[in-house]
Amino acid sequence: MSDWPLTRTFRSSSGEVRWDSLGDPGRDPVVLLHGTPFSSYVWRAVARALARRHHVFVWDMPGYGASEMFSGQDVSLAAQGRVFTELLAHWELEEPRVVAHDFGGAVSLRAHLLHGARYRSLTLVDPVALAPWGSPFFELVGRHSEVFGQLPPALHRALVREYVGSASSPGLHPAVLDRLVVPWLGDPGQAAFYRQIAQADQRHTDEVQDRYGAITIPVLVCWGEDDTWIPLDKGHELVALIPGARLETVPRAGHLVQEDAPAHLTAALVDFLG
Repeated sequence: MSDWPLTRTFRSSSGEVRWDSLGDPGRDPVVLLHGTPFSSYVWRAVARALARRHHVFVWDMPGYGASEMFSGQDVSLAAQGRVFTELLAHWELEEPRVVAHDFGGAVSLRAHLLHGARYRSLTLVDPVALAPWGSPFFELVGRHSEVFGQLPPALHRALVREYVGSASSPGLHPAVLDRLVVPWLGDPGQAAFYRQIAQADQRHTDEVQDRYGAITIPVLVCWGEDDTWIPLDKGHELVALIPGARLETVPRAGHLVQEDAPAHLTAALVDFLG
């Protein structure tokens, strides 16, 4: 994984977390959260661009990317919200700007609304935030994760490639798709892939959804107009629930806006973050 090395380690309540930072430590901190089934790798272009103005923190959640994966690991939204709160304390960041994608959106919202994590601003990119969520595939695998976990490696690899690739509207470059799939291969990776789906539970967003009206920090919601995983209608619904929130739609981008339209997303972030 030398193309996107995470050189530092934090021992969290859900296992070892790999993380790193880019940019001048004296500048305004920005923390990036990835979604599922991805890793901080999806933020590489945006992170490097933002590092010209900010001190940017990136991390792989427990059970994802380069972070620890093990049997019995708690990788639920509830656990990730606690881990993120722990990380902010470890980094000694009192009010960073936070940018969160997909599942990371729910993680950042739980940390803020349930665990007292304070942010200077929050950007949510195609977030998992409103019920109902979860595709038919996601629900099927969640109900039968033990069966899917026993798939022959070649079939598992093909399934993951097809699933990850469907997050992009124009399609992912083969090398990028390979890089996103690699953490989920082999015995630990295959088990971890189905573990995170099995532990996905809508109640973890239900617990915070009624609190969105209490958010007082500046909020930007970015959404790929061609997102087939979570439709744009959810973006309009979410913005209506958060006081003062603004919606930025991204043309010709699917769920993986960072890959489909990195320049557009970066420009929107630069305008919002200052």
